[in-house]
Amino acid sequence: MLPFRFLLVLLSLISASYCSAQLSSSEAHPAALGKIVFPNSCAPAAQEPFLKGVALLHSFQYAASEKSFADATQADPQCAIAYWGLAMTHYHPLWEGAGAKALAAGRAELQKIKKEWPSTSRERGYIDAVRIIFSGNQLEKAQLESYSQAMAALYKQYPEDGEAAAFYSLSLLALPGRSDDARKQAIAILNHLTAVQPEHPGAVHYLIHAADTPELAPQGLDAARRYAKIASDSSHALHMPSHIFVRLGLWQESIDSNQAAAVAAAEATQQHLGEAHYQFHAMDYLDYSYLQRGEEAKARQIVEDVDKVPGRSTSETENMKTNFIARNLLELHHWKEALALTPTGSAYNQEKIYAVRAIAAARTGDKKTAEANFKSMKKAASSIHDKDEHLQAYPEEAEAWINFAKGKSDKALKQLRSLADQQDREDSEGFTVPAREMLADMLLELHQPARALAEYEASLKIAPNRFNGLYGAAMAAKMAGDTTKANTYYSKLHESCAPQADREELQHASTIAAGSN
Repeated sequence: MLPFRFLLVLLSLISASYCSAQLSSSEAHPAALGKIVFPNSCAPAAQEPFLKGVALLHSFQYAASEKSFADATQADPQCAIAYWGLAMTHYHPLWEGAGAKALAAGRAELQKIKKEWPSTSRERGYIDAVRIIFSGNQLEKAQLESYSQAMAALYKQYPEDGEAAAFYSLSLLALPGRSDDARKQAIAILNHLTAVQPEHPGAVHYLIHAADTPELAPQGLDAARRYAKIASDSSHALHMPSHIFVRLGLWQESIDSNQAAAVAAAEATQQHLGEAHYQFHAMDYLDYSYLQRGEEAKARQIVEDVDKVPGRSTSETENMKTNFIARNLLELHHWKEALALTPTGSAYNQEKIYAVRAIAAARTGDKKTAEANFKSMKKAASSIHDKDEHLQAYPEEAEAWINFAKGKSDKALKQLRSLADQQDREDSEGFTVPAREMLADMLLELHQPARALAEYEASLKIAPNRFNGLYGAAMAAKMAGDTTKANTYYSKLHESCAPQADREELQHASTIAAGSN
């Protein structure tokens, strides 16, 4: 047995590209997940499930990946690198990382590997590196840094190894802080990998993550447009390009991407190869993109569709509905409807709804109602210990608008400008109304259209083609007497919206652009 296995290693090292092509063929590897080259010491029967597991790992399809690696160990119980793969499915580097339970599960898989099992020094490099991640009961910054250094050494030792390049790049993106230097280093490595292995799923996937900033997004557009074609059987691969599409204001491409992703995610969940959050993530992007495309009815339908997501929990359903409703009403400026909301459910969701109600009341000049809701918001917040990532800047924005309603416009402007500057620095805007756009709204209400226009334009540089940004810029330019610029922004708004767009602002914009008002 052993001589044959070592012969297999030698042959796989010599013929890696050929083996990969064979295993990626419709007969041997039917799933459309991309193509990788990963020579290993495992038996022939384990090759296809192992390679499929790695490909799924690159697309963050962790449940499906775990099944494939388990199939590889069934085909060859001494396939050491497959246990590395099983451990890797418990570490989600760009999501939640790994909690105590996940660390224990991954460590248990690595402990199954025996020293006498056949493996190359390269395979042992992967296994030893990931042991760093699973070395304790809590994932610390030092472990992430040490793991990245270990992958850097592996990549340096095997510079032609596409997997070392991909996983090293991913480790850079998982470092705390994710600096621009780390992003740019990852982009350079991944561009090279893409040139050598154009259908490598990790190369394009991680490049999208690396370029997911306002400044770097154009560098990820080609990868975004290729990833879904490379790995069309992955719901996450269908969704992921929209990170770049949203950054660049390409709303229809984002919608197309996430419609496909939502369907694929639902199918995967029903087959027990995925979880509800994959579909919810796609729906999150769909809701936001519909709003920017001017399709209010479709954005509202997303709220109703939450109840149809397979595998959802009661809390997930409640949270997603609250997120969508709060965002939609803020984006649409439907203040009366916002004030009619009844805060229910968890303290997180109550805090969010009270904040939206406070903003709505302040923006309609109802200081008393605004302050009452702000007080209720703080009461709900007092029972929460962990920060809610979906709450975003609502409390700070609510306080600024309350000060504005009280006539303290200088203080309100200062608060929103400070928050806007912070969002610009930290890229923390998220899928809600940017503070700088709210600052522009406030200046417009103070009849300072020139200053408002400057803020709308600054916001549009970071978040291009946002509906409210284009509409606000057009209104501000019109009020400032710059008809040419106003018509330019009105035209951009109509170009950015769907032919069937139904947001009421569009009719007003058309009337003004036609010169009839």
